[in-house]
Amino acid sequence: MDSDHHSQLRAADNAHVWHPFTAMSAYTSEEAPIITHAEGFSLFDSQGKKYLDGHSSLWCNIHGHRVPELDAALTSQIERVAHSTLLGIANSSSIELAEELVALSPPGLTRVFYTDCGAAGVEAALKIAWQYHRQKAHSEDRRLFACLEQSYHGDTVGAVSVGGIDVFHSLFGGMTFPALKLPTPARASTRGREFLPLETILAKTEQLLDQQRDQLAAVIVEPLVQAAAGVLVHPPGYLQALRTMTAERGILLIADEIAVGFGRTGKMLACEHEKVAPDLLVLSKGLTGGYLPLAATLATEEIFQCFSGEPWQGRTFYHGHTYTGNPLACAVALASIRRMRTKNVLSNACEIESCLRQRIQRWQSSKPAWLQHVHQIRHLGTMMAIDLVHRSEPVTPYPAELRAGHQVTLACRKRGIIQRNIGDSVILYPAPAMPVDLVEELLDGLEESLAEVTSRLQTLKSAGRTQSSEHSVKNME
Repeated sequence: MDSDHHSQLRAADNAHVWHPFTAMSAYTSEEAPIITHAEGFSLFDSQGKKYLDGHSSLWCNIHGHRVPELDAALTSQIERVAHSTLLGIANSSSIELAEELVALSPPGLTRVFYTDCGAAGVEAALKIAWQYHRQKAHSEDRRLFACLEQSYHGDTVGAVSVGGIDVFHSLFGGMTFPALKLPTPARASTRGREFLPLETILAKTEQLLDQQRDQLAAVIVEPLVQAAAGVLVHPPGYLQALRTMTAERGILLIADEIAVGFGRTGKMLACEHEKVAPDLLVLSKGLTGGYLPLAATLATEEIFQCFSGEPWQGRTFYHGHTYTGNPLACAVALASIRRMRTKNVLSNACEIESCLRQRIQRWQSSKPAWLQHVHQIRHLGTMMAIDLVHRSEPVTPYPAELRAGHQVTLACRKRGIIQRNIGDSVILYPAPAMPVDLVEELLDGLEESLAEVTSRLQTLKSAGRTQSSEHSVKNME
């Protein structure tokens, strides 16, 4: 692409595009890459620079880009029909995908309701749970939902209501409905706070559920990992215990596998690790291999039957989207799931997990200088987070205005790596099918970037070069 076209794109982007989760004042001065094409596990920008995709195009890419089987599925489908509604009629791709999703999901989940993004899938699950309790044999007026502290389930109003990350959600408190916050069992937070032992967490959770047992419609949880909270990993046994507690009290369990499904944990679904069968399961992101927006909310037959009845009885689930069950998205999702099996993607994901674990062990034994600015490293499956701090003993965060995590993101870009931080947590989220040698390349670039940024921030602290940095240094102490 010539420089004039690149400049035109840059100017138009700065003039018109409002980017999500982005401070636009900083974005316009940082010359972020403008991606024009991709190949395999690499992205290419408008100036011809190549980047390794270290965050799976926001956690949804599975097999890489321009995958022949997925491209062929789209081409074949578009030659037949690009879109046909599910309102009152059906389409073959959505039927075939529904069969596949039921087959790969925990036992008991037999019905598939399609939406077009993860948050919409969560909204559908919440509304299904609400309506179910009113239409079951012994009707109950349950009006309360529960979620975990530091939870994230999307950005629509219902999804925000069951979210627990203040920086994302607190501003919208007046728009949302109240939700019961359960303690997260994750072992540490990005601010260094240590959490209670699992036994204490479970006792507190049981107490809270008992206090509201007649009001709670459902508990929603990300199985094993709270991704957007900074890859907070739950200890073994928590998910199974939560499933037991909710079942005993007639409370539905909604498993949000949007970010952790399709190989991210080394299994097709995270629930498999503890053999948990939720009442409702939400899938998205990796569902289409990162090609098209699609979500699915799976429900048990018991829940579905509570919506059965003659049209005039008003038991219908009055909810839907224009692109519900879009044939293109369903066709590519079906191809992606089948490719996961034929290409042994889950085995590769386990190799990535081993690679991450070995690299972390190497860092811990060699103790590079930048490691003194790390509070904790967490990983599970193909997911990893590194929490940056000014000092690890005692834990002292970097001042927010230094944007330490974002500085690592920028340093990675210089080295041809795309990844995204969450505050001062540096996140690596390679595609489950990424070859291990490329994961090693990601880790090498990340390690160099961590060394560069922590050294520069230490120098900045010592020099106190700007009024802002001088104020920041004072706040560090």
